[in-house]
Amino acid sequence: MSDLETFRKDTRAWLEENCPAEMRDGAGGEDNICWGGRNWQFQSEAQKTWLDRMAEKGWTVPAWPKEYGGGGLSKEEVKILKSEMRDMKARSPLESFGIWMLGPALLKYGTHEQKLHFLPPITRGEIRWCQGYSEPNAGSDLASLQCKCEDKGDHWLVNGQKVWTSYADESDWIFCLVRTDPKATKHNGISFLLIDMAAQGVSTKPIKLISGKSPFCETFFDDVKVPKEHAPGIGSIVGDLNRGWDVAKYLLTHEREMISAGGGGLFGGRGMGEIAASEIGLEAGRLADPMLRGKIAQAEIDGWAFLLTLERMKDEAKAGQGVGANSSMLKYYGTEFNKRRFELLMDSGGSEALEWEGERTQDGKLARSWLRTKANSIEGGTSEVQLNIIAKRILQLPGA
Repeated sequence: MSDLETFRKDTRAWLEENCPAEMRDGAGGEDNICWGGRNWQFQSEAQKTWLDRMAEKGWTVPAWPKEYGGGGLSKEEVKILKSEMRDMKARSPLESFGIWMLGPALLKYGTHEQKLHFLPPITRGEIRWCQGYSEPNAGSDLASLQCKCEDKGDHWLVNGQKVWTSYADESDWIFCLVRTDPKATKHNGISFLLIDMAAQGVSTKPIKLISGKSPFCETFFDDVKVPKEHAPGIGSIVGDLNRGWDVAKYLLTHEREMISAGGGGLFGGRGMGEIAASEIGLEAGRLADPMLRGKIAQAEIDGWAFLLTLERMKDEAKAGQGVGANSSMLKYYGTEFNKRRFELLMDSGGSEALEWEGERTQDGKLARSWLRTKANSIEGGTSEVQLNIIAKRILQLPGA
């Protein structure tokens, strides 16, 4: 305990000295996220300074090994770091699909050379990744994908289409599932390929949602040549040829965990009760609407219970027990809870919450975010698919 207390003291001192004041407002949400990448435009010098300092420390990915740009911290030290950042309302220095999804997959399935080549730029926010999984006829039944990848000697030739590719129009690289053996059975013959989005023949088209905005895109591959080695000894396929489904399943557990924990920090660290009180008012020091007060109290209790469950699952995973099918449980509950939370926020906001345009509501930020949550139960595997997995893999129900 003395070592951990020393680490906490040193961490607090380092954060106090190095986190710019502008980055201590607890602000989250799309408008305040630093995604990084070749074309990223920093919102302020403070945002850039915060990323640079945390990346140099290895704390953009504190649990990753130091040799790959991480902090090499233990799970207890990571918890302390996150706790201290929460206490000072420090913004996350970097968010990235490279951190949430590709990184864990590379750490497990990538070669040492691939890790050295691809992971450090992710930790520094230099490369922004997107995910090429779903296709027009392969969504929930992902193994039906048909994006074709042919062996042309020194390169792969890729033709096909992906859909719901989040931030494809702003990303530098894509990790993509392609069919390298069309004669193999459904789940076989799929490979996990890394493609530069600047390659000739790659194009994207944004998809607009009911919220009026969307991170989603269609992505097209027309005779795209992907070198078998992006650099000497750096293969473009992760894991074994035709065994990409193994990598894909492992990555999905991290994606579902990431989605399940989403949606926090949208309103500068304010809780639902605080937002409701500012809109509806208080009576005798309590929220004026008793029905809404009860719903908010229950939601906040459920939210804390869910956060504790997430922490327990993370501890079990780091202890070598893995997450596996439990990621479906986390994804289902987390996304359904996030939808429920935004319904309460809409109830709390009164008529102003329905405003769609105007500076007062930041062009309907709440309403648009509420509508955006409807996609939570579809992306990363629909809620119906997650319930099937839970029934079969966790509850082991007969006939499931």
